Amino acid sequence: MRTRARQGGWVGLIVLLLAVVIVGLLGKTLLQQMGIVGGVPGDRAVVRPGNVQGDVVVPPPAAALEKARALEKAVQEQARENSERIDKASAP
Repeated sequence: MRTRARQGGWVGLIVLLLAVVIVGLLGKTLLQQMGIVGGVPGDRAVVRPGNVQGDVVVPPPAAALEKARALEKAVQEQARENSERIDKASAP
């Protein structure tokens, strides 16, 4: 009985180690697909319509920054509108 209790701790550690390795591999794959970590960003590749040869061009990171700024501006505008609506509703 004593040896079984001691082995239970080792089995738990091995299972925990295996879980950490799996999460690490899944995280690495996800980051590669997003193009954040080195690797081939297959989903982000864009083919230009006028190019007959079909060369693959990766969009520059500046486009992502512009999208993020536009989204931030839209969220701020919605927050301002919601604030005005709440002020109007609470005013007598």
